[in-house]
Amino acid sequence: MSEGQQDTIFALSSGTPPAGIAVIRISGAGAGQALAAMARRLPPPRMASLALLRDPRDGSPLDRALLLWLPGPNSVTGEDMAELHCHGGRAVVAAVEDALGAMPDLRRAQPGEFTRRAFAHGRMDLNAVEGLSDLLAAETQSQRRAALLMAEGHFSHRIEGWRGSLLDLSAMAEAALDFSDEDDVPDAAIEARIGEGIAAIARDVAAIVAAPAAERLRDGVRVVLAGPPNAGKSTLLNALVGRDAAIVSDIAGTTRDRIEVPAAIGGTAFLFTDTAGLRDETGDAIEAIGIDRARAALDAADIILWLGDAADLPRADAILIAAQSDRDWGVAARPGLRLSARSGEGMEALLVLLCERAAALLPGEGDYALHARQRQRVGQLHDHLAAAGMTQDLLVIAEELRLARSAIDALTGQAGTEDMLDRLFSGFCIGK
Repeated sequence: MSEGQQDTIFALSSGTPPAGIAVIRISGAGAGQALAAMARRLPPPRMASLALLRDPRDGSPLDRALLLWLPGPNSVTGEDMAELHCHGGRAVVAAVEDALGAMPDLRRAQPGEFTRRAFAHGRMDLNAVEGLSDLLAAETQSQRRAALLMAEGHFSHRIEGWRGSLLDLSAMAEAALDFSDEDDVPDAAIEARIGEGIAAIARDVAAIVAAPAAERLRDGVRVVLAGPPNAGKSTLLNALVGRDAAIVSDIAGTTRDRIEVPAAIGGTAFLFTDTAGLRDETGDAIEAIGIDRARAALDAADIILWLGDAADLPRADAILIAAQSDRDWGVAARPGLRLSARSGEGMEALLVLLCERAAALLPGEGDYALHARQRQRVGQLHDHLAAAGMTQDLLVIAEELRLARSAIDALTGQAGTEDMLDRLFSGFCIGK
């Protein structure tokens, strides 16, 4: 951290005024002095107290507010903290913040600085920080549930269990190495216990490696609508998202590029992609580029809605749609889900099917999802455990266990994360 870590900071931590209540947080060594300067007293710790706030510069009244005095280290940031629960008008907030900003050694917080201080003082680990970031951005119930589990430290507790077991196994390995010639150390028994312990942790870690990706939960399950020109893809997209997001026309090749539209269905985030009609030959260079991008979208899709012939199904798990059932052209004889985006026939069945498919791709109730960084570190941890489990050489086992502990340090943010921290915390709001 920079020298600014020692400053006392303040910020509005509630929503943008006007609001019923505005919560202004102060954190740092000068928090108590700032609170006493405005309220003319320091209230009892962790007890709400009503006071008239005054501007220390001239004694003029600012607002009557509730005060909270939260001495460190038992606070959100691990430092002395104070909260001013003021009336939420713009003028009130501006006046209180102006008075705080005029005090010596106080400054406005940078984005995410409160949370970064909590991390620096050990009140949160990096996984809980990422969970909080996801929680602040959550727009669906599934996103909220998974983010809350991560923010509340469920994953962190599991990691601490791994760390404790690895320390025990490392101590056993060192004992076996240091005292292998001593009669009171049963080498074979220790080596067997080490192997069993490594295998047990590896199984638990492997289950986490297979956990759903947080990116899919955050960005939405990718549903790609594909098929030949004039198959009804754009009409279906508009029906799914509830608005005219794509241009609908009987002219073949109207959709030239991918159209991505996010939507929430049944509490699950989806990202629907309309693609250019697929055909083997086209004299239009722009359309040809659109077709290439359509095929790339198919490769990246979580779910494919195929509005073409069954014989051309791009993937075995693609959902075959017999679209445009409101038109009299033999749709009833075609295989697949009979559907009309115009009349609504089959739409409810399609939505149910989409939610069922998505549920299999997303974390279930009580599960959490891992970001790419977490998956990478957990994968490294699993690799070291696997290497340790494949050898009988205690020196190699001891080294792999040490590397496994280093992977956990990187996973929790205790090593090698400074650049990543700068990016992560800069995305938080000021009051966090």
